[in-house]
Order: sequence, then C-alpha cells, then structure tokens
Amino acid sequence: MSFPIHNLVPSEFPLRLNEIPQPPKGLHYRGVMPGSELKLLTVVGSRKYTTYGKQCVDHLIGGLRGYRVGVVSGLALGIDSLAHEAALENNLYTLAILGGGIDDKVIYPATHKPLARRILESGGGLMCEHDPHGKPAHRGAFPERNRLQAGISHATLLIEAAEKSGTLITARMATDYNRELLVVPGSIFSRQHDGIHQFLKLGATPVTCAQDILQVLNIDTNNAHQPTLTDALPDLSGDERAVLAALHEPMNRDELMRALQMPIEKATPLLMMMELGGLVVQSGGMYRAGR
Repeated sequence: MSFPIHNLVPSEFPLRLNEIPQPPKGLHYRGVMPGSELKLLTVVGSRKYTTYGKQCVDHLIGGLRGYRVGVVSGLALGIDSLAHEAALENNLYTLAILGGGIDDKVIYPATHKPLARRILESGGGLMCEHDPHGKPAHRGAFPERNRLQAGISHATLLIEAAEKSGTLITARMATDYNRELLVVPGSIFSRQHDGIHQFLKLGATPVTCAQDILQVLNIDTNNAHQPTLTDALPDLSGDERAVLAALHEPMNRDELMRALQMPIEKATPLLMMMELGGLVVQSGGMYRAGR
C-alpha cells in the first residue's frame, strides 16, 4: 500500500500547534493526522533505556488501551520506538514526528523503516517540518522537532532521562508551552533518572499508573465501558465483530482460528477482506486489530 506525502498550511495544522510561540510555516505528513477527538500524549525518554524503562512504557501505555488517547513520539532509538510499539500493540493511534524527511528513502534511523511502515498501516501518521524528501535528520534538527512534539500534545510523559539528556529539551518546552509534564519516578541510585528527578523537584506530575495519565488528560474513567474499535464501526457484521473481539491481543493464524471456532473456508476470505479494509493487520505471521 502506498502512503503519499501531503502538505499542510498553518490553517490546517492540528489546533495546538498554532498556539506555540514559534509555529511551523508548513508541515508534511504521510498516513492519517490525529483527529480532534483524541487526547495526545507525547512520550519521550532515553535512547539507552533500562529494563525498568521498557516495563514502564509497556505498563503505562497498555493501561491506555480502549481510551481516546494518541501516542506521539520521534521514532528514535530507545523509549521513542518502544512507545510507538506499545501504542500499536494496544490499538492506539500513534504519530511519529521526525527531525528529517519522511520519505521511505530518508527515514532515520533506517532500522526503524519497518516500524514507520507499521505505523502507517495501522492508521497512524508520520510528520516532519522540513523537506520530506531531504537528508536524514542532523543534530541541530532535533530541538526543532522537539518543539513540535511538545506543542501538538496535551501532555508530555518523560520516562528515563539522565541529567544532560537531550530528552529534557522536550520536557522544558512542554512546560514553556503550558502543557502538562508527567514523569515516571526512578531509582535515586541510577544516573539514568537524574533528569527525571530534576523535574519532580520543579513540580512535574509523578506517574505510577495509567490512571494518573488519564486523570491529567481529563478522561473519564468511571464508566464501566471503554470505547473500542467496534463502537466506532457500527456497521460491522457479526463475524467481523467476532474476529476483532478475539484479537484483544496479537495472535498467529492458528491461535486465531482456534479462538474463532469458524470453518477455515469461511475464516480465510473473511480475514482477507478485513485486511483489505484495514480492520485487521497481518505482519510477521501475527494478526492484530487495525483501526
């Protein structure tokens, strides 16, 4: 499937980007831009993450499943890519804002081109400010990219950052733009959390569970029923609903067939049509619900 590059002028920007002191003059994107119904959460952190950092990403983003939250990050090595992966695994919208181009040939890091493709296939998006066909990002481009990440979102979540981490730039910008800054407390004995604790002392909101994030985003968690993909697609057939209900987590084909208890001659064309319609995504032999 092809995902062409589109251009946005300021009047078409996501609303919050026009509120920052230095809004971009133009933007380029592929895929789908976030809808106004989503609360956007930027997730940033160290490239050299620890096991604890990965556990925090999986636990916190996993707890957002079913809510109208979109995850924004930078497709970089480390916490950024983990955040995108966790969003995909939990059927959440995710947007990658790159410091360089978004054409397949120049996506950086190159090792994350497959991840970028999965983001697009899932109904997410890629965004950049400068030439979308240009060279990969250089060091000076990242602060510019960081202001877009902080500006587009309702809140920024900081997971692991050393005292001089570049990630702290995004955190500072979030506070400068009057956005909520959330931080995950870490070990007092780990230098990897020194930057986190700086912001805790300055009044950032500590996060220990997904409920903390939802509360800051003003999302009601008292309702017993959380909105799901099937709620947004009322015209689904009974068989299609059964497939999406079974795919509450990624499954290989054999597992899915057993869960559906459906004749293979019926399930095979059904899955094929759902893939074509974007309801189901199949990658690496695993099926997961689309958007």
